[in-house]
Amino acid sequence: MKIYADNAATTKMSRTAIDAMIPYMEEVYGNPSSLYEVGQRAKEALESAREEIAGIINASPQEIFFTSGGSEADNQALRSAAAFGARKGKKHIISSAFEHHAILHTLNRLEKEGFEVTLLPVHENGIVVPQELEAAIREDTCLVTIMTANNEIGTIQPISEIGEICRRKGVIFHTDAVQAMGHLPIDVKEWKVDMLSASAHKFHGPKGVGFLYAKKGTVLTNLIEGGAQEKGKRAGTENVPGIMSMAAALKEAAEGIDRNIAHQSALRDRLIAGLSEIPHSALNGDAVRRLPGNVNFCFEGIEGESLLLLLDDKGICASSGSACTSGSLDPSHVLLAIGRVHDVAHGSLRLTLGEEISEEEVDYIIKSVKEVVEYLRSFSPVWRDLMAGKSPFIL
Repeated sequence: MKIYADNAATTKMSRTAIDAMIPYMEEVYGNPSSLYEVGQRAKEALESAREEIAGIINASPQEIFFTSGGSEADNQALRSAAAFGARKGKKHIISSAFEHHAILHTLNRLEKEGFEVTLLPVHENGIVVPQELEAAIREDTCLVTIMTANNEIGTIQPISEIGEICRRKGVIFHTDAVQAMGHLPIDVKEWKVDMLSASAHKFHGPKGVGFLYAKKGTVLTNLIEGGAQEKGKRAGTENVPGIMSMAAALKEAAEGIDRNIAHQSALRDRLIAGLSEIPHSALNGDAVRRLPGNVNFCFEGIEGESLLLLLDDKGICASSGSACTSGSLDPSHVLLAIGRVHDVAHGSLRLTLGEEISEEEVDYIIKSVKEVVEYLRSFSPVWRDLMAGKSPFIL
C-alpha cells in the first residue's frame, strides 16, 4: 500500500488544474502585455483568473496580485507594511513565535534594519491569545502578522478576532494563509485582514505560483523591479498557465470544501485516537481548532528521522515538520514554541491527509506507526533508561 500523507508539504495537482494549464501553453501562449490577439486573449484569461480568485475570498479583482508563491507574497506584505510604517515613524512589528520561516526570516532582516519585533507566545495549544496581542500593540506598531493555520501542527488562529483588534487600533494586519487556503472558508472582509498570502501547490495547483491579497488603499513596495505588470507592483511576464491552473484548483477546492472538511476531520480524529494509544505519546496543538487533515504527534524515546525512513519502507510518505527545513538537525521551532523539550521534539511526526484518504488507509497508518515506534524503542538507549527509571518520562 502506498499512502501520501504529507499534503502540508505539497499536494498532487488535480486533473482540473492540469487541464486548465494546457490551452495556455499550446494555444493562448501570448504575452499578456502584447497588443495582438493572442496576447490580448492571454490578458483576458489572466483577468478572469484574478476575478475568480477574488470572488472566492470576497475581495475585489484589483486587490489580487500574482506572485511566485507564498514566500514571495509574505516578503512583499511585510516589507510593504514596514516601509509604510517607517515613513510614519512606526517601526514596531508583532508576530508569533511559530510563524513560517518566510515570515520569521524576513522579520530578522527587518530587525537588522532598525525595526523592533515582538513574537507572541502560542502556549501549549498552539493558539495566539487575542488579548495578549492587543496588549502588545503600541503607538509605534506598524504591522501585525499572524498565520491563519500553522504549517506543522495545523492549529487555526482566531483571525477574525485579531483582525477586529487591528482594525480598531489602526494597525495593518497580514495573515499567511498558505496552509489554510482551499482547506478552510476564507473571507477577507469578514476577517478584516489588510493583506493575505497564498500558494497554489498547497491546494492541488502548480508549484511556483501564488497570490497576495492587498486591501484597496494598501501601499505596496516592489520586490521586483522591471516592467509594469501587476499594476506596476510585481515586474515580470505573468505565468499565465500557472495562474489559470491556480484559479481552477482554488475554484474546485472551494466548491468541495464542506464535504472535504467533514470527511478529513472524521478521519483525522480517527487517526488521532489510534496514535494516542501509543504509550508516552502526545498530540501537538489543539485537538479541535486544527486543520481538517493535520495530525502531529511526538513519541518519547525515538528519533523522528528514523521513524520517517521506516514508514517510507511501509509505503507511507510523512514528515517530521516543515518541508522547508527538512535538512535541519535542529528540532522544530514550532514544537519548541509550544513547550516541547528538545529530546521530545526530535521524535515528532506530521501526517497531513488528502481529500481522498480512506478509513482503510488511516487504519494502516495507525498500525504501521505503532509497529515502527515499538521497533525503534526496542533498541533505543534513551527508551531503555526511561523504562529502567534512570530518566523521568516527559510525556
